[in-house]
Amino acid sequence: MGRKVLLSPEGKYFKANLHCHCTVSDGQWTDVQVKEEYKKRGYSIIAFTDHMRYHSHHELDDADFLTIASFEASINAPVSPEGGWNTCPVYHLNFYDTCPEGRDGEKVPIPEQNYTIENVNEYIRARKEEGFLCCYNHPWWSLQTYHDYVPLENLDFFEIYNHGCEHDGLYGYAPQVYDHLLRTGHHVHCLATDDNHDRFPIGDPRNDSFGGFTMIQAEELRHDAVIAALKEGRSYASMGPLIHSLYVEDNRLVVECSPVEKIFLLTQGRDGKSLLAGSGETLTRAEFPLEGWEGYVRLQLRDHKGLYANTNAYDVDELLK
Repeated sequence: MGRKVLLSPEGKYFKANLHCHCTVSDGQWTDVQVKEEYKKRGYSIIAFTDHMRYHSHHELDDADFLTIASFEASINAPVSPEGGWNTCPVYHLNFYDTCPEGRDGEKVPIPEQNYTIENVNEYIRARKEEGFLCCYNHPWWSLQTYHDYVPLENLDFFEIYNHGCEHDGLYGYAPQVYDHLLRTGHHVHCLATDDNHDRFPIGDPRNDSFGGFTMIQAEELRHDAVIAALKEGRSYASMGPLIHSLYVEDNRLVVECSPVEKIFLLTQGRDGKSLLAGSGETLTRAEFPLEGWEGYVRLQLRDHKGLYANTNAYDVDELLK
């Protein structure tokens, strides 16, 4: 078989924060401040996902910066008298608009606060019909379990890392949940985000910006091109490590990356593969043979700081065609 390119070294990569709050809801920075601070650090794309507030922010768009019109919806379980909000499970879902033209200023349909999977799935279905993509957010912060998220339907993305939640209680990174979803038939791509509210200033170790990002390989920095890349999975999620290329050649999955200490290949089953650097050494490339039994494969990379990058999951049958 010839080379099947999943992420190309020649392609254009755009750094994105796809979960961001500003003063439209409960963030502390204006949208202009968000743009200024994120552009300084190499970001090209922001999805403003304010709580139940839809606004395009397209007035901020320029040749080097793009906004994705979005919002975050929540459906909460009843608050118990004993634990109050602190023990209340919630569904938080980001919705990304694929066709925002003419929609700005519309009111977001408020979901019924009926904590049943039927109600949640109906709300997702209705938004999908309106042209939104859906991401399931931060399950551990949300106090949810396998039984809450496996029955979800029509998901496009899963938030594998949420920087704000990592600050809240070291529960921002949820790779096991990604595998739960994949192993139960969900065909979802993974995102790493900030979910920033910026209640602490830049430089304070509690500031929740600039920690999780999604790298998107799109043809151009245009809304339609970025949405197409996200739909097709031409992206990866990271806290730090960079993936330069990912391809299949001669039945081998090959990744090239910034220096890391560990590269793991995870599969639908228990058996995976790994490549580990020796003491004081680093890795910038790995090859893993694909044998056909794996179901799906995805890569997890870790650098010397303990920061991870994750590829999307790929169906091995498709990779070996």
